[in-house]
Amino acid sequence: MTDQRIDGFFYGLFMDSSILHESQVAPANPRRAYVNGYALRIGHRATLVPAADARAYGMVFALTHDELDKLYTAPGLEAYRPEALLAHSLDGVAIPALCYNLREEPGPDEANSEYAARLRVALSKLDFPPDYIASIS
Repeated sequence: MTDQRIDGFFYGLFMDSSILHESQVAPANPRRAYVNGYALRIGHRATLVPAADARAYGMVFALTHDELDKLYTAPGLEAYRPEALLAHSLDGVAIPALCYNLREEPGPDEANSEYAARLRVALSKLDFPPDYIASIS
């Protein structure tokens, strides 16, 4: 694989670049962004689910294919699959990006309050809208 970088949209704890660095990944060109038509759902971990009137916030980073593979072959993340979507930076620029999601959304009995709390902290540090942060549970 080449060192060519592609944009990836991250909506969970991978929004925190320090977590990416701990995984031996070097994110480049960070941009705060959102995707329309998806809602954040937290089960054991986060995923996006289609929802017509929803908006999910996250970060776009440029990574190599090898770095994306490294992240999503880690234990517990193997069920995530890439899909193409159109993210929008907070200043209005459209960004075609890869986004990794679960094929099946978490069941209604799945929850992870610790993950949700850590995600609210990450979103706050990145200065995302307070009403979105408050909706994370």
